[in-house]
Amino acid sequence: MIEDLGGRVATVWSELRPATRGLVERALQASTSSPGQARNVPYDARADIELSRFLAALDERTAGAGAALDPEKEKRLRKVADTCALVLQEKTQSAEVFAQLVRRSEAQRDYKRIDELANALTSRFAPSEICELARSEDLFVRELANEALARFPISVLLTLLSDPVDTEVAREALRRQVIEYGSEEARQIVNALDQNFE
Repeated sequence: MIEDLGGRVATVWSELRPATRGLVERALQASTSSPGQARNVPYDARADIELSRFLAALDERTAGAGAALDPEKEKRLRKVADTCALVLQEKTQSAEVFAQLVRRSEAQRDYKRIDELANALTSRFAPSEICELARSEDLFVRELANEALARFPISVLLTLLSDPVDTEVAREALRRQVIEYGSEEARQIVNALDQNFE
């Protein structure tokens, strides 16, 4: 079924480990029978990289499909791509994959999916991963990450201040807490940091 969706798609599919292929196959079956089942498939971190590459190949093929595929194959291609994206959305803990999913949803103007991704940030990603996203080149990804960090408890942001890589992002999150939420505790910390910085 997947082998006839295009050369690059077939190549990336053939390079997937059997366990990763099984994730996509089970999710596709679950989407036609009982959608809730897709959430219970086993997953490992190596699948992030493989599924990310597979999704990129599917999206690349979808963008160039047009007249190259008959309508039935194009519909199947989009279904496989959306299913792969859904598995990644539900399981990934990778900042790079998260950014890929945000860019994909933004390109499709799927703002509901972007909201779902934003909600997954604080529940699934470590604060340092969110800081990495806050340094992203992509403005949309960066803003989602900064918004998530601004909602973190001050105690978490204080631990990020001790990391030289994340300190500036944490300071910015504290500033946002002052401006957007009127946090007096955050204001005192920002003032103390500014005095020490001078």
